[in-house]
Amino acid sequence: MKTNIVVTTVFCCVMIASASQAEEVGSVDTEFKWLGPDHKIVVEAFDDPKIEGITCYLSRSKKGGLKGMVGLAEETSDASLACRQVGPIRLVGEVKEGEKVFSESRSLIFKSLQVVRFFDKKRQTYIYLAYSDRVIEGSPQNAISTVPIQSWASR
Repeated sequence: MKTNIVVTTVFCCVMIASASQAEEVGSVDTEFKWLGPDHKIVVEAFDDPKIEGITCYLSRSKKGGLKGMVGLAEETSDASLACRQVGPIRLVGEVKEGEKVFSESRSLIFKSLQVVRFFDKKRQTYIYLAYSDRVIEGSPQNAISTVPIQSWASR
């Protein structure tokens, strides 16, 4: 009984932490459900936590129904990603290769959607990779977006 409470508490904390990183921009329903919310595609925006001036837009599926409503549905590995320079680029902290810039749980405990950042020094371009991982078996489905560093005129 205590183990279930601990797992549920940890899961809720992870969901709250990841929800605070991204804000929902919009959504569309993809399948009507009689009980609980409909299945949908959600579009969210999040800013790179260590690079001011870059915002990423992530679209992903979100299951509805009763399982989706209570957080027990396992989400698919599908995601689409578009990152853009939205202002002058400024490093806020130490930037590491392959660093996680976004993470969201896609099942009760074992599956998550990750976005990591790389830097192509030769081309002066940041690369963002979205993929889904699971403790035992990950998914080859992925999405990529690039942000070439551009000068940003004052407005």
